[in-house]
Amino acid sequence: MSSGSAVITPLDPPRQPGANWTPHIGEEAQELVRRKLGHESDEARAAVLSSAASILSKSVDPQAESGSETGLVVGYVQSGKTLSFTTVMALARDNGFQLVIVVAGTSKLLLKQSTDRLRKDLQIEEIEGELRWKLYTNPADNETNRRHIQQTFGEWSDPDVAPSERATVLIMVMKNHGWLRKLVGLLGHLDLASVPALIIDDEADQASLNTLVRQQRQSTTYQRLLDVRDAIPHHTFLQYTATPQAPLLINIIDALSPGFVEVLEPGTGYVGGQAFFSGNMPLIRVIDPEDISTDDNPLVDPSEPLREALRVFLLGVAAGLVEGQSARNPRRSMLVHPSQRTDSHAEYWRWISAMFDDWQRVLELPDSDGDKQDLLDEFRRDYAALADTVDGLPSFDDLARRLPRAFRKTKIEQVNARAGQTPEIDWSQSYGWILVGGQAMDRGFTVEGLTVTYMPRGPGMGNADTVQQRGRFFGYKQRYLGFCRIYLEQDALNAFEDYVAHEEDMRRQLQDVQHSGRPLSEWKRRFVLSPDLQACRRNVIEYDYVRGNYADQWFYPAIAEAPDEVLDANRATAAQFLAGLALSVDPDLANREPAQRHRVCRDLSLAQVVENLIVPFRVTGAGDTSHLIGVMLQLSKALEDNGDERCTVYQISPDYPRSRAIDANGKINELFQGATRLASGGYSYPGDSAFRDDDTVTVQIHTLRLRRDDADVVENVPVIAIWIPRRLEVDWVAQHQHAQND
Repeated sequence: MSSGSAVITPLDPPRQPGANWTPHIGEEAQELVRRKLGHESDEARAAVLSSAASILSKSVDPQAESGSETGLVVGYVQSGKTLSFTTVMALARDNGFQLVIVVAGTSKLLLKQSTDRLRKDLQIEEIEGELRWKLYTNPADNETNRRHIQQTFGEWSDPDVAPSERATVLIMVMKNHGWLRKLVGLLGHLDLASVPALIIDDEADQASLNTLVRQQRQSTTYQRLLDVRDAIPHHTFLQYTATPQAPLLINIIDALSPGFVEVLEPGTGYVGGQAFFSGNMPLIRVIDPEDISTDDNPLVDPSEPLREALRVFLLGVAAGLVEGQSARNPRRSMLVHPSQRTDSHAEYWRWISAMFDDWQRVLELPDSDGDKQDLLDEFRRDYAALADTVDGLPSFDDLARRLPRAFRKTKIEQVNARAGQTPEIDWSQSYGWILVGGQAMDRGFTVEGLTVTYMPRGPGMGNADTVQQRGRFFGYKQRYLGFCRIYLEQDALNAFEDYVAHEEDMRRQLQDVQHSGRPLSEWKRRFVLSPDLQACRRNVIEYDYVRGNYADQWFYPAIAEAPDEVLDANRATAAQFLAGLALSVDPDLANREPAQRHRVCRDLSLAQVVENLIVPFRVTGAGDTSHLIGVMLQLSKALEDNGDERCTVYQISPDYPRSRAIDANGKINELFQGATRLASGGYSYPGDSAFRDDDTVTVQIHTLRLRRDDADVVENVPVIAIWIPRRLEVDWVAQHQHAQND
C-alpha cells in the first residue's frame, strides 16, 4: 500500500468512448481522493479519478456556450457512489464549472447527512485563506442569495482573479417539490448564460421520476426537476442509482433520456449480494413464520431467532473490543428492520431493551449462579457458529470476560419519526449500536459497522429496487465479514437471491452499452427484442410491478402530457412509422363524418411494428411504463413463439384531431370516443375500442389536442393504444401471479 501525497494517474486521460471533451485531473480532485483513499494503493486512487474523468468527459464541454447532457451512473448499494459524485464535483471545479447542484434526500435528516459529508470531504470553509466552494442549502429565492450568487459567478469572468480564488457555487436541495420550486425561482432570477453547471441527482430512481404509480398522475418532484434543468442553459444532469432494473431503466430512458451510462466498479474490500446470497450461504439465517409477530400470530415474548441475533451481535462487539477500537475498527452495529409501523418498532425495541438489561444483570452475578451459566451456555453455542466463519476468533473465555463491557459500550435507538422527526445518530457516542426502525433506514441511510441484520418482514411490494435498497448489509466490510449475519423470511431470501442474479445480468448489459458508446435507447430495443435476452426478460416480468398478461384488453398510457423533448420524439416516431404504411380508409367508415373516418393497414409484421413504433415510443408515467413493459414483454414472448405474428394498425381520425381534457397532472380521463346509440336500438358508431381485429394484435394511433380548464395546452400529441388478443395470454406470467395469490 502507498500513502504518498501524490496520486498516480495521467493528468490527461485517454479519450473515452462517447466523450465530448477531455477533462484535466487537477488539484481539487487529486487532493480529495488522496484524503479519502490515503490508505489505499495508487492504483485504487487512480481508478476513482479515471472513472470520474470518464463520467465528466461525457458532459457538456465547459467551454461551450450552452447545451445539455444527461447521464446515468450505476453502482452497487453502499459501494461508493457518494465518493464517485464527490470526485466528479471536484473534477468539475478543476475544469471551470461554476455551479454544482446536488439533489439529495427526501427528508431533512438525509439531506443533512449528505450536506455534512460533502462539507467535510470537500473541506468547505476549512482551508484558511481560501473559499473554493460557496455552500447554499435549500436556498430561498431572495435578493441576498441572488446578489451573492451572481457576484460569485462574476469572479469567473474577471481575468485578474486567479482560478484558485474563484469559488464554485454548491447548492444542496432536498428532493421535494416545494424546495425545488424555490430553487427554480432563484435560478430564474440569475443570469446563467455561459455558466457551466453540473446537476447531480442522488438516488435518482427515488422520487425523481413519475413515481405516483397507483394514482396515475404526474409527480410534482419530477416536474420540478425538469424545471430546474430548463432554467440552466448549460448543464449536465447526472443520475446516480444503485437499482439498475430494466423497468426502472426504461422509465428513466423514456422520461429523462440519458445519453450515456457509466457502471461503477466497487473498491477493494466491498461486499455485495454475491458474498451473502450465493453458494451455501453460511451468513444467512431464515426466520420461520411462527417466529414473526403479526396480527394473525401475535408474539408475547421475543422469538429465539431474535435472541440468537442479539447474542451473535454482542459476541461480535466483545471481539471488536478485544481487537481495540481504532480507525480500522470504529464501531459495530445491529439493524432490526421489522416493518414500516412505528408500533412494531416499539415492540421490538421493548423486547431488545428488556433482554439487554436482563442479560447484563445476569452476567454480573457470581460464576456459581445457575442463570449465569445457562446464559453463557447459550452464548457458547452461538460462539461455535461464529468460529466457523471468523478466522482467528478469540477464545470464548476471552469474549465472555468482555461481554459485560460489550453491554456497557452498546446503545439502543429507535430510528423513526415517532417524535415528529427521525433522530440523527451521533455515531461517536458509542462503539456498539442497535438500531430499530423501518422506512427511515431503507434508502440513503448509512449504518456504520453493520454486522447483524434482523429483518422479519417480506420483500415489500416485490420490487427489485425496493428489495435491493433494503440491503443495508452490503458495503466495505470484507475485514469483518465473518461476523455478519442476516436473519430474514424465506420470501425475502428468495427475492434477494433472484435480485443478485438480475443485478449482475443488468450490469453486464449496461457495461456493454458503456464500452460501445451506444445510446441507452438502443439497449431498450435489444432488451425487448433480442433473442439473447430472453432469460432476462422472463426474470424481469417475475416482479409484480411489471404488469403483463393482457388478454382481450386494450392498453394505452393514462398520462398524455409530457416534456417537449418527449412529445417531439413521439411525433417523429409516429410520423416516420405512418409514412411507411399503405393506409386506406376502412370501407365501413367511408361515408361517416371526418372524426369517424379511420384508416387501417392489415397483415403487418408484428416484429416490425414493435421495433419501429412500440419500442421507440416514450411514456413518462411510472405506472404507464410498468404496464407498457408488460405489454412489450408479452409481445416479445409472442414473437419468440411465432416470428411471423401479424398485426393491424389503425390511424384514428387522421383528418380531425380529437380534443381531450387533462387534469392538473396531465392525465386524460378517457382516450376512446364512446359508442353512439340509435333511438331504434343498436349503434350508429360502435366506439373507438371496437376498431380491432379480435384475434390479432391491433395498434391504434391517435393524435390529440390536449385541453386544461377549457384552454388548449398542446397540439399534435400522439398516443398509442394496443389490443392483445386472448390467444397471446402469457401462461408463465399467469402461473406466477396465481402462485403469488396462493
